[in-house]
Amino acid sequence: MSSQENKTNILKDENERLKAAIEELSILNDISTAINSTLSLEEIIELIVKKCVKHIGAEQGTVTLLDSMEQKNPFQTMIRQVDRSSDFLPLHLDTQITGWILVNRKPLLINDMESNEHVRIPKNEENPVNTLLSVPLLLKGRVIGSLNLFNRNTPGGFTDADKRLLSIIATQSAQVIENARLIEEEKSLLHLQEEMKMAFKIQMGLLPKEKPAIDGYDIAGKSIPAKTVGGDYYDFIMAGDGRIMICLGDVSGKGMPAALLMSNLQATFRGQDLSRHTPCEIMSRSNKLLFRSTDPDKFATFFFGLLDNTRHEFHYCNAGHNNPILTHKNGDHYFLDTGGLILGALEESTYTDTIISLAVGDTLLVFSDGISEARNPSDEEYCEERILEVLTKNPHLDAAGIVDHIINEVNTFADSRDQMDDMTVVAMKRLF
Repeated sequence: MSSQENKTNILKDENERLKAAIEELSILNDISTAINSTLSLEEIIELIVKKCVKHIGAEQGTVTLLDSMEQKNPFQTMIRQVDRSSDFLPLHLDTQITGWILVNRKPLLINDMESNEHVRIPKNEENPVNTLLSVPLLLKGRVIGSLNLFNRNTPGGFTDADKRLLSIIATQSAQVIENARLIEEEKSLLHLQEEMKMAFKIQMGLLPKEKPAIDGYDIAGKSIPAKTVGGDYYDFIMAGDGRIMICLGDVSGKGMPAALLMSNLQATFRGQDLSRHTPCEIMSRSNKLLFRSTDPDKFATFFFGLLDNTRHEFHYCNAGHNNPILTHKNGDHYFLDTGGLILGALEESTYTDTIISLAVGDTLLVFSDGISEARNPSDEEYCEERILEVLTKNPHLDAAGIVDHIINEVNTFADSRDQMDDMTVVAMKRLF
């Protein structure tokens, strides 16, 4: 080889090296730009994978993230970028490789799949995996996922230079990905907070604005929403025949779904002619309407009764709700448990009802499980026995006083422990 040819080859090699270096800097610059961009997490990962697939010359690339909050499926493949017309490689490859990366915390380069001892990949004639290169996404020593490339387009497979470059990209990308993920989590949190505010407004808007004025009876109710905004609902509805419906329900779920279900439940009962049907008929019809108009996992416990203040009778039905407590002046008490299953669970549920007589001095207390199941720091429940104790020891209190006293007692018992359920109480006393 002549001296001139040798110089030409050296210049050619140097030119190729500089070209590769420029391309590497271009990739790293694009990733660096993404740090200060407003791109979403998915867009940032797509940019990273596309650049890696194109520059290194792979057929496919993925980023698989480890989600510590998801126990059933901790691996989440964000982007599967292909540089050919074939189908995607099986998703389970990503999780298998990331599992190896998670344990070994170092790059994995395989150019001979048959003889490798690191990961077992089944043969697939349609989409064979011949070579792969995977590097960990490390953030402060913690593996948050992996950056994976499959099937290099050139003979010989992936090189040590490819591994070095992909490791550099992964180091820079890990922080970018984490920043984007934190921003999206913050956005999700703000959205959730706004949803909770709206759900709270809906919930409060459905509750009675004032207590009913019924001759011979004192009636009051109150609902204290939990921080997560549950689905407690109580109401006083005048029937066409002069009776009044007193009800309390607890719908499944939290936040906006619970608020919407609560609204649906209120419309279901308010839309019926309470004067023409018995409580069990009303409950059965409401159950069918709720079952047909909501998702299978949506349901509600519900108690209601129709008060006749001329006959001093209370005609009630209980659909899987906490049994209300009726106390007499002499201290005797009864639990109102006649009814049936929760609403919305089975379309053809059957219900029964019964009529009880109310004597002067009788007190009826209807409450949600946020009262009876409130817990203190020792994880003890407030329980029905304590509710009954409040009723028997405070016969002098009016309905509003009973409601406030029970809520105060529960708060004292909980001793500042956050409660997950709404606290709702309705009290009714016969005065004369």
